[in-house]
Amino acid sequence: MEAGGEAFERLVQIMNDLREKCPWDRKQTIQSLRSLTIEETYELADAITENDWQNIKEELGDLLLHIVFYSKIGAEQQQFSLVEMIHGVCEKLISRHPHIYGDVKVLNDEEVKQNWEKLKLKEGKKSVLGGVPRSLPATVKAMRLQEKAKQVGFEWDNSGQVWEKVEEEICELKEAIGSGRQEDMEAEFGDLIFSLINYARFLHIDAENALERTNKKFIDRFTQMEQRAGLQGRNLAEMSLQEMDAIWNAVKNSK
Repeated sequence: MEAGGEAFERLVQIMNDLREKCPWDRKQTIQSLRSLTIEETYELADAITENDWQNIKEELGDLLLHIVFYSKIGAEQQQFSLVEMIHGVCEKLISRHPHIYGDVKVLNDEEVKQNWEKLKLKEGKKSVLGGVPRSLPATVKAMRLQEKAKQVGFEWDNSGQVWEKVEEEICELKEAIGSGRQEDMEAEFGDLIFSLINYARFLHIDAENALERTNKKFIDRFTQMEQRAGLQGRNLAEMSLQEMDAIWNAVKNSK
């Protein structure tokens, strides 16, 4: 099996060549790469959702290229080198795993995560929630906020309590709808979604991935509905809701 170091050095050399010789690569900055990196991350997320290992491998390669690219620009700007970046993450991993590289004892993965958050606070973080990126999608952000709060004990005891909270939020949303105040409805709707995401966490369900799977399922069924209507020489816009619903159920039951 080929040594990983040799393969990595090959990528670094190719990056050096591209930065020197390719007009497009020479032009890039950390700002111009930002949106491309986000796109690549979402492409990786899609591959993971589909459990598509071939695409997972490809998208990981694309992300690794971006990491090397940022490091190359960092070195050019005399901010940091690739080697410094790698050693930096190595040192962080060692310092945050005292149960591996020190004499701390842990019983399970939950204690590992609790120690991780405590160590981050010792390193200068002002809040347990401080490490959650502001630009995360709302569903992912909610999951991360809840998970981090859990590490300091701010957590329900069981899923039954969480479901009671969901039901409470449903009642509050209904009251807000009855009031007719748009701002109140939005606030209560947000509280309900937050509670449902919390419940998903207690069920060991990734709420973001679950919703994306439903999105993909809807796209697949709706597209098939369009195709079936087309085979009948019809357009969905010309059909009644009852007619479309009949095709939808036929598509749903064909699985």
